[in-house]
Amino acid sequence: MTEIASTAALSNADARVAGEPNAASPPTRRVVQTIELLSRHPAEHLSLAQIVRATGMSRATSHAVLTQLTGDGWTIRDANGNYCLGLGLMTVARRAEAAFPLRRLAAEAIRRLADAHGMPAFLAEREGDSIVITEVIGSPSVPWMRAGRHIPFAPPVCREFIAWAPAAARAEWLAAADPAHRPRLETVLDVIRTRGYSVERLADDSAPMLEALAALRHSPVTDPLRHRLSAMITELITIDYLPDELGEHNAVVSVAAPIFGADGEVVASIVVCPDTQLPAARLVELAEATVAAASAVGAAVHR
Repeated sequence: MTEIASTAALSNADARVAGEPNAASPPTRRVVQTIELLSRHPAEHLSLAQIVRATGMSRATSHAVLTQLTGDGWTIRDANGNYCLGLGLMTVARRAEAAFPLRRLAAEAIRRLADAHGMPAFLAEREGDSIVITEVIGSPSVPWMRAGRHIPFAPPVCREFIAWAPAAARAEWLAAADPAHRPRLETVLDVIRTRGYSVERLADDSAPMLEALAALRHSPVTDPLRHRLSAMITELITIDYLPDELGEHNAVVSVAAPIFGADGEVVASIVVCPDTQLPAARLVELAEATVAAASAVGAAVHR
């Protein structure tokens, strides 16, 4: 890839970095911008020009930041004058892992689960009003299942995080759902709490159709057409499986089991991604293994 093409790709991927408002400490923010940029391209050595364009800093400022980071071992400047992350930063990162025992303990449990069942798996953690995918084993076939992806904590997804929540929090989450989905979601949340896991059954190739229908529903259309669009969306989104809905072949994208914090709140989940048709018995077997892995991680964190 030429530098021009590479810079264009970086600019698109990292536009949010340059567009963020100034922080309380601009010099600190520039260091963070630089490290974040390099961390998103770990296999590449980026030129000063690429870093300048992607971060929006001046050439002089970027050079000063990189000179300091390189002097401290947080970045490396290669023979061609390009930059990548250095071992000094890796040392800091390893020390920081002690603050996140859940991630460290879950990684091995997820790997065992993925290896035992021959399918990808990942850890999803609650972070404010979103869920973040933090550890991924294997290569999930659904594009959004990737490390670093933020998923809004909103219906109809993230059900394993809300099923055990207090009534007020659960009601607030349900209130944000499409009215056509609320009765189904209420039933599903009760089932998830009873059996211990959620099932995602939406086929990925339905997503473009759903987006198009949702856009039409909110456009200036007649009430009958709007009701029909809502009905079509409901037909496409069959949220989870209820026990009496399982058949000989069940389209399963993922199965998720909660990890509980010390206060009983769901702080994370382990998600395994078959993305295929499964017999009911195989689905239950996989779900029970996922629940066991999540329970073991939760117990290990609280020891």
